[in-house]
Amino acid sequence: MPQERCASYYTASVAEESDYPRLEGEHRVDVAIVGGGFTGVATAVELAERGYRVAIVEANKIGWGASGRNGGQVTGSLSGQDAMAKQMRRTLGEDAKEFVWNLRWRGHRIIRERVAKYGIACDLKQGHLQAAYKPSHVKALRQDYEESQHHAIGEHVQWLDAEAVRGVIGTTLYHGAIRNDYNMHLHPLNLCLGVARAAATLGALIFEHSPVVDIQHGEQPAVIGEHGRVRADSVILAGNAYHRLERKQLKGKLFPAALGIVTTAPLTPEQAQAINPEDLAVYDTRFVLDYYRLTADKRLLFGGGANYSGRNSEDIAGELRPRLEGTFPQLKNIAIDFQWQGMAGIVINRIPQLGKLSNNVYYAQGYSGHGIATSHIVGEIMANAVSGTLEEFDAFAGVRHIRIPLDDRLGNALLAAGMWYYQLLEKLK
Repeated sequence: MPQERCASYYTASVAEESDYPRLEGEHRVDVAIVGGGFTGVATAVELAERGYRVAIVEANKIGWGASGRNGGQVTGSLSGQDAMAKQMRRTLGEDAKEFVWNLRWRGHRIIRERVAKYGIACDLKQGHLQAAYKPSHVKALRQDYEESQHHAIGEHVQWLDAEAVRGVIGTTLYHGAIRNDYNMHLHPLNLCLGVARAAATLGALIFEHSPVVDIQHGEQPAVIGEHGRVRADSVILAGNAYHRLERKQLKGKLFPAALGIVTTAPLTPEQAQAINPEDLAVYDTRFVLDYYRLTADKRLLFGGGANYSGRNSEDIAGELRPRLEGTFPQLKNIAIDFQWQGMAGIVINRIPQLGKLSNNVYYAQGYSGHGIATSHIVGEIMANAVSGTLEEFDAFAGVRHIRIPLDDRLGNALLAAGMWYYQLLEKLK
C-alpha cells in the first residue's frame, strides 16, 4: 500500500508539497522511470530537457525514501572510488583514475546549475569539513588533501591542523581536517521536489501513490501499476533500497542499511556561534561515521552510526544523543524535536550499480550513503545511455559486483558481520 512521508525535520519544513495524480489508464512515453527519488527525478530532467517524453512512476511520494531523509551533504566522497578506478581500467584504460576523480565533483555542478536555472529553494550553502577522528586517520586524510592540490578542486580546499579545526567547529574531538568550500549542504527533500517540479514544467508525467507490480519486457516495454500502465521505448528502474522489482536479476546485489538522524530544538545565536560559527557541514573519518550541520533555522541536524541488519532502529534519539553530546558537550540535555531514519542502498564493493536487465530496461542503484551528488551524475549518465551515448554507462555496467546468493535477511546479516569486523579493525588502529 502507498505510504505518506515519515515525520521529520524535512517534512515539517517542506517548501511546497507534491500532489501528483495516481497512475490510471494507459500512457505512452519515450522513457518510463520507476522511482521518484534523486536518480529518477534527475534522469527525468536530463531527458525532458533533451525533448524526450518522460514519465516517473513513484510508489509513494516524490522524495519519499532516502532522497528526502538523508543528511543533506553534497560532497566529493564517491563510494568505492579506488576500487572503481581499478575496475574501470578494463574499459577506460589509463584514463580511469582521472575519470573517477572528476566524477567526484561533477554532481556539484549539476546541482548548482539546476537550482539556479529552476529557482529551487533548498537552503543551498557551501562549506564542509572532513575531520580526522583519530590521530591514525590524519595521514590518509592529509594524502587526500595533497592529491587535491594537483587538480582544479585544489583552489577550494585547505588543510586544517587540530588547532585550526577547533577554530571553526566547537569540539575537541578532531586531529585535523580537510576544509572544502566546493562541497555543499542543503535541504534534500526540497531539492528533490524542486527537481521533480522542473521535470513537470518540461512536460514530464509524474504519478504518485502508484506502486509498480511488474515490468513487461519486449520491443516496447511497459511499467505495470495497480490501476494503469505506461508503455515506453525504454524503462529505467531507479528505486534503490526500497523497490523489490526484478528480483531474479537484482537480488543479492544491494542491501538496505538504516541510517538515523535527529534534529534539535532551535539553537540560540550564542549556541550556534559556539559550535559552528561558519555554518559548515561536517563528517568524520570513521568507517561508520557521524555527520552533522546546521539547518536554515539553526537547529543541529545530526546523524551517525548505521544499522546494517536491514531493520529499523527503535529509538534513534536514544542511540544518537550520546554521540551528539560527545561531540558537543555544551548541548547536553538539549531537546530533540525530530528523529527519523531512511534506508540507504549498500553495495559490497561500494561502487554504484548501473546495468541492463534486457535490451531496453535499465537500472541504477547503490550509492552506499553518498547519494545526493552521485545520483545527479548517474541521472546524466542514464540520460546519455538512453540517447545512445554509452561510454560512461558501459564503464559502470562492466564493473564486476559481488552477488550474495541468499535471501535479503541472511545477506544483511553477512553485511552486518562484515561491518562489525571493519569497525573492530578501526578501533585497534
